[in-house]
Amino acid sequence: MTLAAPFRKAALSMHVVSSVGWMGAVAAFLALAIVGLTSDDGSVVRSSYVAMDLTTRYVIVPLAVAALVTGLVQSLGTSWGLFRHYWVVVKLVVTVVAIAVLVLQVATISDLAAAASSGSIAADDLREDRVSLVLHAGVGLLVLAVPLVLSIYKPRGVTAYGRRRTTAQAE
Repeated sequence: MTLAAPFRKAALSMHVVSSVGWMGAVAAFLALAIVGLTSDDGSVVRSSYVAMDLTTRYVIVPLAVAALVTGLVQSLGTSWGLFRHYWVVVKLVVTVVAIAVLVLQVATISDLAAAASSGSIAADDLREDRVSLVLHAGVGLLVLAVPLVLSIYKPRGVTAYGRRRTTAQAE
C-alpha cells in the first residue's frame, strides 16, 4: 500500500522532526551529563541529573518511539518498503538497538536523579554510572548519525526479498 502524496509528505515530515529531535535531545543530554560529571558545584551536579531524568522521560524516549513508528509508516507506505533495501533494514536495526539501550539506561538515569533529588550525590559519588551516561550519550549520537546518513545517501543494495518482489512485479 502506497500512501497518497499529502500523507506521505506528512509522514516524512513527522519522521524527520522526530528523528532529528531525538538527536538534538541526546546532544542536550550529553551536555548535561558532561556538566554533571565535571562540575565542582554540588547544586549544578544535582540539578543536571534531575534535568537529565526529565529530558529522558519526556523528550528522548517519546521522540525515539515516534522516530521508530514514523519510520515504519514511511517504509510501509512508500515504494522503499521495510525489507526491500539494505539501508532501510540497517536503519530499522540501528533504531531498535538504540531504543533498547536507551530503555536499559533509564533505570540508571532515574537512580542518579533520585540520589540528586535527595541531596545525597556529591562530586565523586556514583562516578562509574555518571561516566557511563557520558559515554552512552556520546556513542548514541554517533549511532543516531548512521540512520541520518543512510537516509540522505540511500546506498544501493536490494535484499533477497527485494529482488523477489521486483521479479514478481515484473512478471
